Amino acid sequence: AFEQCPLRFKFQYIDKIKPDIEQSIEGFLGNKVHDTLEWIYQEVAKGRTFQLDDIIEFYIENWHKGYNPDIKIVKEEYNSEFYFNKGVKFLIDYFLKYSPFKDNTIECEKRVLVDLDNEGRYKLQGYIDRLVHHKDTNIFEIHDYKTGNFLKSQEELDQDRQLALYSIGIGQMFEGVKDIHLVWHFLAFNKKMVSRRTIEQLEKLKQEIIQLIDKIESATEFPACPSILCKWCGFRNNCSFKDQY
Repeated sequence: AFEQCPLRFKFQYIDKIKPDIEQSIEGFLGNKVHDTLEWIYQEVAKGRTFQLDDIIEFYIENWHKGYNPDIKIVKEEYNSEFYFNKGVKFLIDYFLKYSPFKDNTIECEKRVLVDLDNEGRYKLQGYIDRLVHHKDTNIFEIHDYKTGNFLKSQEELDQDRQLALYSIGIGQMFEGVKDIHLVWHFLAFNKKMVSRRTIEQLEKLKQEIIQLIDKIESATEFPACPSILCKWCGFRNNCSFKDQY
């Protein structure tokens, strides 16, 4: 948030202003698809097997239970049904590709703590969509679901910080980790992509994040950085640049 727009960061995390937009339709769609995939793997761990209809039925019920008219649809050429149907397609594609979902998943929404300096001053926490552990090789996989309508390049994924930071936490949490694979599921494209990090790359990342934390905490000015993302910003009414995009 700070890197995208320091002013939005200030509104949200320092001033703690209540946002104009509580939730966007894209965020709502992402949550409902994530909820469904989490439910699948939790139920599989209990020994359940699935038909496609079971999954779609859960998604439909979960969608209608949570949907309300206050959810913001920025792209006015689309309606809620359009996004609902996108979720159905994501789940059908995922079912056909990965059923019966038996891949050594050990936890969904795994909370992970990351100690960046080993002294307790710089710490982060995050939640992994799905964590897989292959006990025979002691290799872990950090899985992340993306419901946005964009596909990152391999080069971009090899520079991604989020899952790389999670991998630091997993390395600190479990003993004798042989390797950690970072796995993205771009559901709109029905595509899985994988990246890995060396120890040297992770140490460099730690230092970069520590420097960024110091920069944020010492900041005294928070300029606006107008961009196309302003359309989804929950603080437009507090910003003098609200009519620029």
